[in-house]
Amino acid sequence: MFSPSTMGYDRAITVFSPDGRLFQVEYALEAVRKGWTTIGILCPEGVLLAVEKRRPSQLITPTSMEKIHKIDEHIGVAFAGLAFDARVLIDQARIYAQSYRLTYGESIDVELLTKWICDIKQAYTQHAGVRPFGVSFIIGGVDSTGPKLFGTEPGGAYVDSYAYAIGIGGQVATDYLDKYYKHDLSLDDALILAVQTLNKAIEGGVGPERIEMAVIKTSTKKFEKLSQDVVRKYIEEVKKEK
Repeated sequence: MFSPSTMGYDRAITVFSPDGRLFQVEYALEAVRKGWTTIGILCPEGVLLAVEKRRPSQLITPTSMEKIHKIDEHIGVAFAGLAFDARVLIDQARIYAQSYRLTYGESIDVELLTKWICDIKQAYTQHAGVRPFGVSFIIGGVDSTGPKLFGTEPGGAYVDSYAYAIGIGGQVATDYLDKYYKHDLSLDDALILAVQTLNKAIEGGVGPERIEMAVIKTSTKKFEKLSQDVVRKYIEEVKKEK
């Protein structure tokens, strides 16, 4: 929590505190920290995205709680934070990707799309009358340079990563990935590592209905959402290893 002496500087997005902080951006980051645990893993055979999936009510259909989305044929995004903020940025990213394809006759590079999204995020940190987007993305895809994975922050920063984790279990997941990630992982091994990581980070462990996973393979350059049966297979494999 911030001390009372600093609270005057959180009234406007354009006002820095005396020690150089923008509190509205930090509040947006706090919204991400309270989001569902989300991870991405890069390997030579492709990129995978995996997200903790909750169902707050039996009256809500599972498909309406999706946290991994297709941007273009070769790019997917997973997010933690405010879903309504994510929806707007995802729609804009899809439009930009398709506009690029129509203009240049080729698919957009993953980093170029990431930078464009982060430019929008950054713009919302320096104008009065708006607030930062309370969402972080993990963007994965395969382009002409190979598989790529980027993590983004509400303020507009992004990092090129081998593995990245955000959300309420983000720190636990980061520590686990830091310990067990290897650069030569196969895609199957990366999927198992993702299940193991979420099993550590999610309270109560994982189940087929509790996680959502997608891959973009280097060989096909196609985004593919994994079915619940496939997810169940990897969960059972992880449980056998215990």
